[in-house]
Amino acid sequence: MGFIKAFTGALGGAFADQWKDFYGPRGGVPSTAAIFEAVPQGTNAGRGSNTKGSENIITNGSKIIVPEGTALITLQDGAITGLIAEPGGFIYTSEDPNSKSMFSGNGILSSTIGQSFERFKFGGQPGSEQTAFYVNLKEIPNNRFGTQSEIYWDDAYLNAQVGAMTRGTYTLKIVDPLLFVKNFVPAKYLQPGAPVFDFADMDNDAGTQLFNEVVSSLSAAFSQYTNDPNKGNRIAKIQGDQIGFAQSLSAAVEEGYHWKSDRGLEIVKVAIQAIEYDEDSKALLSDVKKADALSGSRGNAFMQQAVARGVQAAGENENGGGAAMAFMGMGMNAAGGMAQGVVQPATNQANPFINVGQAQAAGAQGTQPTQEDPYAKLTELKKLLDNGVITQEDFDAAKKKLLGI
Repeated sequence: MGFIKAFTGALGGAFADQWKDFYGPRGGVPSTAAIFEAVPQGTNAGRGSNTKGSENIITNGSKIIVPEGTALITLQDGAITGLIAEPGGFIYTSEDPNSKSMFSGNGILSSTIGQSFERFKFGGQPGSEQTAFYVNLKEIPNNRFGTQSEIYWDDAYLNAQVGAMTRGTYTLKIVDPLLFVKNFVPAKYLQPGAPVFDFADMDNDAGTQLFNEVVSSLSAAFSQYTNDPNKGNRIAKIQGDQIGFAQSLSAAVEEGYHWKSDRGLEIVKVAIQAIEYDEDSKALLSDVKKADALSGSRGNAFMQQAVARGVQAAGENENGGGAAMAFMGMGMNAAGGMAQGVVQPATNQANPFINVGQAQAAGAQGTQPTQEDPYAKLTELKKLLDNGVITQEDFDAAKKKLLGI
């Protein structure tokens, strides 16, 4: 028993043009469908070689087309009897002892399907009551996920636990149609006249189960992604890295639910539409963003611009240049007082700004100090650095202490 290949290519060739009666996919199948029945495409009218009638798909002489991106599975009484996983036109025969019962093709599915078929095939002469179904081997899009409350994971870059709500879509692919049909598709989708197995169908309990398993795997997937040094440990990259995050999510669902090994399913791409962080995570991300902005040459340029703007503003008031000098002096005096105890002068030379600051600090003894903005202190320190009052090493040490890094 089995299928004989009549031509290669799903819709081309002289054989296909001459086939007035054959079986193919039903019309109007959505891109989110995973399994759908093979149905008659013609009227037979005595022209075909089917010697047992057209009411059953796999009778002697039946003709069938397998389009690109699909596999054909035949069943008898719920048991798998044959599989074709390459495009083309095929004729079923039970008379040729050399006919093959399976065409796996030479693609990426060949070895996987071969192993599964040996485990699940049904032996013997098939009866007349057989059914045939197509399995979608293309990427199946628009599978949605979303969380109703925050999920939490440990983030290596932030060095803290992060919480967020997220939503998006993913594409999945059936990489082993035999495992998928045997272990996952409910029986009601494998009967004559069965409805289309559509992942987008809200009444599809199997699709709902996959949704719940993806959502429960998101925390582990975020943790894997942000703690993988090969991906840069930056959460901001997730939304633009469809394949990289898909690998993390696929690994998480495989570890938790064995999608690929038990069901023949795999996540291919993920598109995150939104990540909404909780308040603690927002505050932490804001602090890290500021620290990044003040690091290295970018931080030095930022400080210089801030000083320049301050000098310009002071020079434009009614006191003119004198006021500008006073502004600079007051700023450096205040910075000197702030820098005392944080940085040590590089030399023993007299420092009038530091002395004035020390005098101000001495006069303020006994009063309750007020908490100052560390970024304002860094601005003042930068002024001292630019005027040669302190060294670059002094500035870097003070910056690290103020920012806690």
